[in-house]
Amino acid sequence: MIETITDYNAMDDDAFRTMVREFVEVNYPPELRFQIGQLPHAITCGWYAKLAERGWVAPAWPREYGGMGLNTTKRILMAEVFDVHGCSRYADNGVMMTGPLLIKFGSLTQREYFLPKILSGEHVWCQGYSEPNSGSDLASLRTKAVWNGEGWTLTGQKIWTSRANQAQWCHMLARTDNDSTKPQDGISYFVVPLDAPGVTVRPIRTLSMQEDFCEVFFDNVRVSADALVGAINKGWSISKALMGGERIFLGAAAQSFNALAKLRQIAKVVGCWGEPAFMERYARLAADLEDHNSLYEAGLEKVREGGELGLEGAMLKVHQTEMYKRIAALAVEIAGPYGGLSSSNQAVHEIQVASTFLASMSGTIYGGSSEVQRNILAKQVLHFP
Repeated sequence: MIETITDYNAMDDDAFRTMVREFVEVNYPPELRFQIGQLPHAITCGWYAKLAERGWVAPAWPREYGGMGLNTTKRILMAEVFDVHGCSRYADNGVMMTGPLLIKFGSLTQREYFLPKILSGEHVWCQGYSEPNSGSDLASLRTKAVWNGEGWTLTGQKIWTSRANQAQWCHMLARTDNDSTKPQDGISYFVVPLDAPGVTVRPIRTLSMQEDFCEVFFDNVRVSADALVGAINKGWSISKALMGGERIFLGAAAQSFNALAKLRQIAKVVGCWGEPAFMERYARLAADLEDHNSLYEAGLEKVREGGELGLEGAMLKVHQTEMYKRIAALAVEIAGPYGGLSSSNQAVHEIQVASTFLASMSGTIYGGSSEVQRNILAKQVLHFP
């Protein structure tokens, strides 16, 4: 069924929330609820197709490009319903990054070709930013793109590229000017097919025995002139514009609330629920989580009123992800011999204790590591040198 509502933003918030909840309850596969980590596209593609059929794949895209056109408030409500129901993250890089990139900076030809294929799920995308020795210091990237008279030739390597082994396309940054005064000024943005000659994708197996991340090698990969997005040497400003709007979601407390509920379950199973020593630690975590949620709600209210989240986003991201790690670490500790199992076990009510802990570790890195976020806060809030 194709959605006929023309303006979701005009709906009452409760009515909108109810509509989304009813859709999720009917269409989201129960066996995929509250899964740890990113599930492969082959598993989540059915859910993607349901969203696409309803016209709900791209909540933030303008309606003229096939999106829902949601304002920030409605996007947050939709994300909260998904979180409460344990909806796994699908292959959304094309929706979250490539689509907004092309809508704002791409040519008409690029938009007409790529956007429908993102909405339908025909194209899965990955993001080529990080490189060996150029992760947090992204401006030092060394992958280069050279004009060859007809198009561009790319040479270099990307690493920690999520879903590259499932994707058909990569949107990426490459250096096009080695002589600029500032390293940020010599970077351009490209869209590159991963089946092009010279591209090699090598999965990286993580401690949780998953292959979410990959190395991607570009060995004299030739792409057409229209692989360039926006103006040459303006890739840095494009990437900054893309990353500005999602900070509020990285600070959402749902992840930690779910982990705390699992901790409570485990404590009751292993018999430490009610013991003073454990209850004191549990109470501290619960109180910290409520404090965080109050701060998050204040950030939401600021965004709802049209303000910018600003530096609060860095603070929310650090606090939420590190709190999630603390909760997961305590779960491993009290689970005893079951704490080292990556798979679920009936003894702890099918809770994947070790996998949850490993997932919590990655949260302090993606979206800007805790160390980088603290440096930002130290310089811009506390005015440290």
